[in-house]
Amino acid sequence: MTARETELRLSGLRCASCVGKVEKALLAVVGVTEASVNFADSSARVAGTASSEELVNAIERVGFVAELAPGTSVIISVAAMNCASCVGSIEKSMQGIDGVKGTVNLADKTVLVESTGSTDIDKDIHTVLSTLAKVGFPGTILKPGEDSYERQQAQQEEDDRRRYRYLLKHSAIALGLGLPLMIWGMVTGEMGVNNPQEQIAWGVVGVVTGLILYFSGGHFFTGLWQSLKHGNANMDTLVALGTSAAWLFSMIVVLFPQWLPASARHVYFEASAMIIGLINLGHALELRARGKTSEAVKRLLGLQARTARVIRDGQELDIPVLQVRKGDTLRVRPGERIPVDGNIVGGTSYVDESMLTGEPIPVEKKLGDTISAGTLNKNGSLLFRAEKVGSETALAQIIALVKKAQSAKMPIARLADKISSIFVPAVIVIALLAATVWFFAGPEPRVAHMLVVTTTVLIIACPCALGLATPMSVMVGVGKAAELGILIRKGDALQQASKLTTLVLDKTGTITKGCPTVTEIICLEPYTEIELLTLAASLEQASEHPLAEAIVTSAKSRQIELKGVEGFQAIPGHGVSGNVDGQVLLLGNKKLMTDTGCNIDRLAGTAEKLAKQGQTPMFMAIDHCLAGIISVSDPIRADSQTAIKRLHKLGITVVMLTGDNRLTAQAIARQAGIDEFHAEVLPEDKAGHVKELQLLLARSGHKVGMAGDGINDAPALAQSDVGFAIGTGTDVAIESADVTLMGASLHGVADAIELSRATLGNIKQNLFGAFIYNTLGIPIAAGILFPFTGLLLNPVIAGGAMVLSSVTVVSNANRLRWFKPSTDKHQMSYDQVEPTEQR
Repeated sequence: MTARETELRLSGLRCASCVGKVEKALLAVVGVTEASVNFADSSARVAGTASSEELVNAIERVGFVAELAPGTSVIISVAAMNCASCVGSIEKSMQGIDGVKGTVNLADKTVLVESTGSTDIDKDIHTVLSTLAKVGFPGTILKPGEDSYERQQAQQEEDDRRRYRYLLKHSAIALGLGLPLMIWGMVTGEMGVNNPQEQIAWGVVGVVTGLILYFSGGHFFTGLWQSLKHGNANMDTLVALGTSAAWLFSMIVVLFPQWLPASARHVYFEASAMIIGLINLGHALELRARGKTSEAVKRLLGLQARTARVIRDGQELDIPVLQVRKGDTLRVRPGERIPVDGNIVGGTSYVDESMLTGEPIPVEKKLGDTISAGTLNKNGSLLFRAEKVGSETALAQIIALVKKAQSAKMPIARLADKISSIFVPAVIVIALLAATVWFFAGPEPRVAHMLVVTTTVLIIACPCALGLATPMSVMVGVGKAAELGILIRKGDALQQASKLTTLVLDKTGTITKGCPTVTEIICLEPYTEIELLTLAASLEQASEHPLAEAIVTSAKSRQIELKGVEGFQAIPGHGVSGNVDGQVLLLGNKKLMTDTGCNIDRLAGTAEKLAKQGQTPMFMAIDHCLAGIISVSDPIRADSQTAIKRLHKLGITVVMLTGDNRLTAQAIARQAGIDEFHAEVLPEDKAGHVKELQLLLARSGHKVGMAGDGINDAPALAQSDVGFAIGTGTDVAIESADVTLMGASLHGVADAIELSRATLGNIKQNLFGAFIYNTLGIPIAAGILFPFTGLLLNPVIAGGAMVLSSVTVVSNANRLRWFKPSTDKHQMSYDQVEPTEQR
């Protein structure tokens, strides 16, 4: 049984003791090496060799309900997958398997198998492997583990190098015979059998060509045999049929020249050898180009530290990073990469987190701060406690998300899939029809012309170009996104983002910094600032709202001792209430005061003035009498205005939703350059606003995106056509968002949209090229131009054209590796950076 990590969804957890009970039950299962239960999201992650069914049963025995988390996935490598027709055969074979969903990726020859709610993924994967083997595509599970991606990548690179050398060697052998023969024919014009001497000479050449077909082209004939056994047809079918037809006809000419008229006694051994050589060479070049598409993952893997300095029994030891355990205390010195995720317990330093967030300015780290694997410690020595190791680190999750997204299938690929499913059979039918027409209606030598046309049609058709057009671009695009700090989480997000015309933005933490501070305290007699702040902070200490945090932080900075609060109540979109020192306190907006009968006329003008300045004034009432205003300001991010200008240049209308009052929202919208805003919007109403916009724009085919913090905005993110979770830092598990931005800047949204448009454009170029190539190439190969030019396309030229089409598609996809956003967000001058960031 293969070791792996399994995620389970749990029901029935009520408290911390439930967590301990479930963890204990899981650890008791034979084969489980580690079990972690998350009470917050009712999930469990289990590492080891135990089957998912055993884990579910163990949890149910202690009184809880569990199921395998939808989306649990396994990647299967399918080396025999060669073209778009193979993809169609594999997808068709998996349609009848319950409990799993399969996504086939021709670009890296893998099948991503995801659970759709089954309780026994092991059984399902076994079914998938058996099914694939039955249809001629045996697969191998890419084994997970803490170093799985690195091992898989290294193994893949070694396999590719071996395959590349194999293809080059066999190409050289085939071309070594084919080129001299072709040159001989061009120079002398003698490629026929007209006497016994020529019969013997060409017989020897025919035997050598047959050996080359077996040695250098054997994999094509093996593929043909496998496809025939399982009722499939793919590129191997076309190549094997075309080259063998040319060779067999030539051997008939050599052995039985009397059967044919003198004009038809032409041999095509050079065509068979050249075609095999050229296609092998093309596959080698294609393989080399494909390898470049995974460079983003390679770079991410290169960020992983190999060793870690751990402190055990008072000694500092350098150990392999795979041996680091949760709870270990580690030291990271200046210039070293941080090996695992953790919390700082000693020291201060600046850490370069650009690999994680895309932001180039090092961030100050001090006691209690979190640090992430793969980031670079710049100048100080840090001690930290390991919190997440192995596959749990943010870097490992990023790599996993990138690999998964690279296997995603975009909606635009459906057209190619439909055509690919009938492509090879259609080409064979066209070849047979062309052969029939040439045999019965063609000029002499009809037999020779028939053979040339049939072989050329079979050889020039290129299902590879069609099958690679979308996945190659997706692989490069997703990898490039990761380099920019953009994680594509859902398959169609890369396409849908290109169609966005309206972007809805949350205010707090998206347009603004998300770190409000108290800016004004205005008191009415007999209260003082300290008294008002003490009561307000005592009341707000029970709240998790950012405005509450600002008030509590302000009180603590003044060393104010907070009092106990009773009867605390949060009133969404309005404020809070509670009892402190026997006094009834209300703190909130104008509507809260009006609803509770508190007169605010004395400070209404002041509140309006503060709101126009972009601040959020909150009225304070004590025993239902107005006591003052506490005003909080959340400044706009330094780069929000320039990012919104970029979005405008992309033709996107920007809409802001906020729970703030209208005047404050208007001030923020004016400062940031926002087109439209909606104020006093309750959190639960944001999704409704997004839906209204979608209905309004649906007729014109426009799409609506939403950018927010991924927590309070989850319903709106899920409702939008593309949801962007912004500023999530190391929290990459935002299930409601389609795109997770590791940085906190809105420039990340603009980058994602630009990259989406570039990727979709690249895919369209590839598909257009593949369609046009086959649409024009096949009729030309069939001889449609012969009546006008008197010439037939040479099978060798057809083979070269087929190779060129595949290599062109792969090379064009690789152009995305050099994509750069139109405006580099990192070129912001330092005087635009807030003082805390500038340090």
